[in-house]
Amino acid sequence: MSKPNGTGFGRIIKAADCSRKGFAAAWVNEAAFRQEAGLTLAAIPFAWYLAADFGHFAILMGVWLLVIIVELLNSAIEALTDRVSLERHELSGRAKDMGSAAVTSALVFVALVWAAAIWQKFS
Repeated sequence: MSKPNGTGFGRIIKAADCSRKGFAAAWVNEAAFRQEAGLTLAAIPFAWYLAADFGHFAILMGVWLLVIIVELLNSAIEALTDRVSLERHELSGRAKDMGSAAVTSALVFVALVWAAAIWQKFS
């Protein structure tokens, strides 16, 4: 009897396909994801310019990757909440607000890390 998610290499292929579908769904359905993905790509040359070394570059881009991760999780929370019910409910609103707060926190983290990098580069 095989497991539903498969094993070994087959499971890796299925997981990769699920990830592809998740990225595609976020791209099609979430304007914030598209904006943050665009900012992440636009940040690459600036991060390369600001970075003192490759590790520094990885940190500058890593904080943007964190924003993408948190946005995907926030979008998943919103989609699941809407799937359960479109009626206004205190707990649904709280879940969505907390997801939004997580994205905002990640963006503040980006601002702090990038401000420090800019300060270091030009002071």
